Amino acid sequence: MNFLRGVMGGPSAGAQPSGTETIQKLCDRVASSTLLDDRRDAVRALKSLSKKYRLEVGFQAMEHLINVLQTDRSDSEIIGYALDTLYNIVSNDLEEEEQEENSQKQADDLGRQFTEIFIKQQENITLLLTFLEEFDFQVRWPGVKLLTSLLKQQGPQVQQIILVSPMGVSRLMDLLADSREVIRNDGVLLLQQLTKSNAAIQKIVAFENAFERLLDIVTDEGNSDGGIVVEDCLLLLQNLLKNNNSNQNFFKEGSYIQRMKPWFEVGDDNSGWSAQKVTNLHLMLQLVRVLVSPTNPPGATSSCQKTMFHCGLLHQLCTILMATGVPADILTETINTVSEVIRGCQINQDYFASVNAPSNPPRPAIVVLLMSMVNERQPFVLRCAVLYCFQCYLYKNQKGQGEIVSTLLPSTIDATGNSVSAGQLLCGGLFSTDSVSNWCAAVALAHALQENATLKEQLLRVQLATSIGNPPVSLLQQCTNILSQGSKVQTRVGLLMLLCTWLSDCPIAVTHFLHNSANIPFLTGQIAENLGEEEQLVQGLCALLLGICIYYNDNSLENYKKEKLKQLIEKRIGKENFIEKLGFISKHELYSRAAQKPQPSFSSPDHMMFDHEFTKLVKELEGIITKAIYKSSEEDKQEEEVKKSLEQHDNIVTHYKKVIREQDQQLEELKQKVNTLKSQNEQLQTAVTQQMSQIQQHKDQYNLLKVQLGKDNQHHSSHSDMLQMNGIQPEEISKLRQEIEELKNKHEVLQGQLREKDSVIENLKSLQSETGITEQLSQIAASSGLEHANELHRELEALRIQIQSQSSDISKLQSEKQELLQQMNTASVAALGDSSAVVAAKNNELEGRLLQEIKELKNEVKALSEEKALLKQHLDSINSTVAVLQDEKSKLHQEVAESKKEQDDLLVLLADQDQKILALKDKLKELGEPVEDEDDIESGDQGDEDEEEDGEEED
Repeated sequence: MNFLRGVMGGPSAGAQPSGTETIQKLCDRVASSTLLDDRRDAVRALKSLSKKYRLEVGFQAMEHLINVLQTDRSDSEIIGYALDTLYNIVSNDLEEEEQEENSQKQADDLGRQFTEIFIKQQENITLLLTFLEEFDFQVRWPGVKLLTSLLKQQGPQVQQIILVSPMGVSRLMDLLADSREVIRNDGVLLLQQLTKSNAAIQKIVAFENAFERLLDIVTDEGNSDGGIVVEDCLLLLQNLLKNNNSNQNFFKEGSYIQRMKPWFEVGDDNSGWSAQKVTNLHLMLQLVRVLVSPTNPPGATSSCQKTMFHCGLLHQLCTILMATGVPADILTETINTVSEVIRGCQINQDYFASVNAPSNPPRPAIVVLLMSMVNERQPFVLRCAVLYCFQCYLYKNQKGQGEIVSTLLPSTIDATGNSVSAGQLLCGGLFSTDSVSNWCAAVALAHALQENATLKEQLLRVQLATSIGNPPVSLLQQCTNILSQGSKVQTRVGLLMLLCTWLSDCPIAVTHFLHNSANIPFLTGQIAENLGEEEQLVQGLCALLLGICIYYNDNSLENYKKEKLKQLIEKRIGKENFIEKLGFISKHELYSRAAQKPQPSFSSPDHMMFDHEFTKLVKELEGIITKAIYKSSEEDKQEEEVKKSLEQHDNIVTHYKKVIREQDQQLEELKQKVNTLKSQNEQLQTAVTQQMSQIQQHKDQYNLLKVQLGKDNQHHSSHSDMLQMNGIQPEEISKLRQEIEELKNKHEVLQGQLREKDSVIENLKSLQSETGITEQLSQIAASSGLEHANELHRELEALRIQIQSQSSDISKLQSEKQELLQQMNTASVAALGDSSAVVAAKNNELEGRLLQEIKELKNEVKALSEEKALLKQHLDSINSTVAVLQDEKSKLHQEVAESKKEQDDLLVLLADQDQKILALKDKLKELGEPVEDEDDIESGDQGDEDEEEDGEEED
C-alpha cells in the first residue's frame, strides 16, 4: 500500500497521476521487480484497477499477467490475483453503474477482443487447465471463472483448443467432485459453456460419468425443491442429451431414466409453488421431452417410451396431469410431455386411455382434457397442448381411433345422457360459436380418421339432431352446411381440412358428399371468385377438396362422373386457374411453419390454420390431383383399366397370401409334429443307448464267464470228453454247472447266516465274561445291605445256564456247518466225476438235505432270536435294578457324609467345651479351690476298677 501511495500521490502531492500512468508504472513494477512481494503487490493493485480501467489494464498488463502465470506458479496468492485480473478484463458482467456509462455492445466487443488476444497462444489455455488441477481455492476458483468467461466470448475456438489438449475435458470433470460447493457450482456453469453445440465434447463429458454426478447433485439438492444449482445441472443435462443420439442411448442404457421418477413426486400439497420450483420442474419436463422427441430416431424414442412406462415415470406425469393446484405453465408442459411419451407407443397409449380423473364419478382423462380444449375460457397454450396430446394419443393407434369414433355411433351413445363422451365433446366443439374450438375439434376428428378407411365409412352413419322438430342430418351434411354459411376463416379452414381427410382414399364418402347437389356448385363458386388475400387459403382448400372428389370418384353417380367434373372445372374455373388456386396452400407461410414439427405451436389464435399431418396429406395429393385434372378421358379409361387390373392383381395377391398363410399354418403344425417326433426320437435313442450299454455289460459278463469256463474246461477237458463219450450232451453239462452255481450261492447265504449267529454268540460270550456286574452287585449288596442281592444272584445263575446251553447249541451248529461244507465239496466233485443221472440224483438228495438243514437252522435261529430277546429283557431288568441300587447307594453316601459332618460339628463343640472347662479349672485353681485333673480322675477310676476286680476274684 505504501507503493500505491507513492505512485498515486499522497495528500501533500500536487497533481494526481492519470490511470494510464499508474497502470504503466504497475506493469513496469511487475516486469522489473526482483522481489516476489513487490510483484504480488503490483498485481494486487492491477486487480483493483481492472474493473474501472478495463481497457488500459487489458492492453498494457495482459502480457505481464501471462508471464506471472508462467514464472510465479509456486506462489498461489499472486497466481490468484493474476487470474482475477484477467477475468475482470475478459468478462462482460458489468455492474449497474458501469452499464450506464458504457453500452453493453461495447463491453461485448471489448471482451471478445481481449479473449482473442489471450487464446491466440494456445499454450495459455493449456496453462489455465493446469491451474484448474490445483486444489488451492485461491487458484482454482478464479481459473474456473476465467475459463467460463473465455468460453462465453469465443466458445468454438476455446472448445477446439480444450478438445485437442491432453486430458483437457477430464481435468474439467474433476470440478464436479470438488467438496467446495462454490467451485462445484461454477464447474457446472463452466461445463454448460463447454458443451454447447459440440457433440464431440458432449460425448466425452457423458462418458466421464457426468450423468451420475449431475443426478447425484440434483438428488442432494432436493430434486424439484432445490435451488438454482438444480437448474444449472438440468441445463447441462439438456446440453448433453439434446440432438445427441449417442448420449441419449447411453443415458437410457445406464438406467438413468429410472432415476428421473423422484423428480415428479410433487405430493398432494401443491399450494406452495415457488418460482424456482416451477423453473426446475419445467426444465425436468423438457429433459423428458428431449429423450422422446419425435425428431429422434424411432427406435431410440420407442425404447425410452417403454422404459418410462415400466419404471412408473408415465404414471407420475399423469398424476401431475390430473392434480389440482398445479400452475398453468407446468400443467401445459406436463401435457406436452405426456403427449410425446405416448406418441406412437401402443402400451403407453393404452395406459393413458385407462387413466381417470379424481372426480365423482370418475371420468377418463381424455374426456377431461377435451373439455378444456373446447372451453374458450382456458388459456390458448393449454388448449394447443391438449390438442397435441389428443393427436399423439391417436397417432398410429387404430384401437384408440376406433374407441373415439365409436362414441359417435348411434349404437354406443349413452342413452341416459349422464356421462359426456369424447365424441360428443368433439361434435360440440365442431359446431360451437368459438372459432378456435371449431378448428381444434375438426383437427382432432380428422386425426381419428387418419389412414383408417373403415372408420371413415363408419362415421357416415353419425346422425345429428340440429333442432327440435327437424329431422336429423348426417355429420357430413352438417359440416357442409356450416361451410356454406360463410363463417370465420379459421372455422372454414378446419372444416375443409376435416372433409379433405375424410374423403381422401374413401370413394364411399366421396359418393355421399356428391349426393348433396349443392356441394359442387359451392366449391366451384368459391374457387372461381376473385376474393381477397385472406380468402385465398379457403379457395386453395376448396380446390383440394374438389380434386379429391375427382381422383377418388368411383363414377357411381351419373351427373358427377370424373369426366363431367373435369369439364365443369374447365368451363367454370379453368384448369390453370384451378391449379394456381390449389398451389395457394403450399405457398402459405403458416403451411410452412406447420410442416416443420408435429406439435401445434402458434404465436396467436389467428395463426392457427394448418395441422402438421394435414400438410403431409397436401404434399401427397397436390401432384396426384394436378395429373388427374390434365388427363383425358382415354387416359382415365386406361387408368381405370389399370386400376381394375391392379385390383385383380390385388385379389390374386390376396388369394396367394391366404394360401401362403394356410401353408404357414400347416408348416407350423408340421414343425410342431417334427419337434415332438424329434423329442420322442431322442427319448428312444437314450433308451436304445441304455439298452446297448446293458447288452454290452451282459456281453462282458458272458465273456468273463466264458473265459472262466474255458479255464475249467482246460482243467476238466479229459473229464468232459469222457462225459461226451458216455453220451452226456454239453447242454446237460451246462445245466449241471448252473446247479452247482446255485448250490454255491445257497452255500454263501448259509455262511452269511452262520456269521450272524457267530456275532450273536460272541455278544453272549462277552456278556458271560462280564463278571464285574456280579461283583458290583455283590459289593452294592454288601455295602447297602439290601434284600435284592439274592434275587440278582439267582437271575445271574439262570443267565449263565442259558448261555452255556446256547454255547453248546452253537458248537453243534458249527459242527453241522463243517459237515455241510464237506458235503458241498464232495457234491461238486461228484457232479464232475459221475454221470448225469447220478449227479442229478445226488443233487436232489443234497438239495433235500440242505433244505432240511436250512429249515432246522432257521428254526434254531428263530429260537436263538427269541432267547436273545429274553436275555435283553433280563439285562434291562438287571440294569434297572442296578440303577435303583446305585441311586440307593448315592443316597447312603449322602447320609454318611451328613453324619460325618454332624460328628465333625460335635467334635468342634466338644473341643470348645474342653477349652471352656480348662479355663474354668484354671480360674478355680487361681481362686485356691482344689481341682482334680483328668489324669487323676482316670487313675482313680482305674484304681477303683482294679479293687473291684480283685474283690470279685476273691469271691
